[in-house]
Amino acid sequence: MQTQWIVSNPKVMMGKPVIMGTRITVELILEKLAAGETVEQLPEAHPHLTREAIFADLAFTKEALRADVVYPLAGAAV
Repeated sequence: MQTQWIVSNPKVMMGKPVIMGTRITVELILEKLAAGETVEQLPEAHPHLTREAIFADLAFTKEALRADVVYPLAGAAV
C-alpha cells in the first residue's frame, strides 16, 4: 500500500500542498533544494520530513507540471 504523502486542506497553509501531517509545503522543499540543500540535510532541519516524503514531493511537482499548459510570452524567443 502506497502512502499518500501530499495533501491539501484549505485550513492548513491556505490550501497549499503539504507533506501529510505537517505544515511543510511542497514549495518550501523545492525552495530549499533549489538553494542547494541536499535531501540528507532537509530532515535535519525538519525532523518530521523523510527521504520518502521528499521524493514524493518531487513526484507531485513533476505531475503538476506535466498537467500544466505553458503559454509563451508574446515576443519571447522560442
